[in-house]
Amino acid sequence: MRKSSSNRYYYAFLAAAILWMAFIFIKSGESYQQQSLRPLLESKFSGVELTKQFPKWEFTYDHQKVSWQDPIGFIEFLIRKAGHISEYAVLALLWSLALLVKQVRVFIALLASFVISVLYAASDEWHQTFVGGRTGHAIDVVVDASGALLALLAVLLVLGIRARFRQRRAS
Repeated sequence: MRKSSSNRYYYAFLAAAILWMAFIFIKSGESYQQQSLRPLLESKFSGVELTKQFPKWEFTYDHQKVSWQDPIGFIEFLIRKAGHISEYAVLALLWSLALLVKQVRVFIALLASFVISVLYAASDEWHQTFVGGRTGHAIDVVVDASGALLALLAVLLVLGIRARFRQRRAS
């Protein structure tokens, strides 16, 4: 890749990563009521009917009970955690792409992407402690980190497959 093309991709991925961080910050500034999925889920599903069909799962997440007895709350919990995972997977992916375009060694690029993502997740949870109706949870940083890790494993997988194809074409 030519240097000018490489610079354009770097700045494009860098801008995308920073914009994604701004998006996360803005969404974290919304109250729980603004983000609640309960009204939508309740309009689509009957809680009583779901209770009959739902697996009888129950657990504690950060001192709060998540139970099959409140299927709407259970579904909302799963959607919210999937949101955490995907938000930080995208963030780690954007940072890794920016760094890999700059020809940073793969290990360093992935490690830096992970560290940036986890530090941002921690600062985001801290930010939520200042928002009315929101709380910051250390366990959510772990969920966010798992999303970042999944994305970086996918990057490693793609790079490995790409290297294998190149190796086969060379021989």
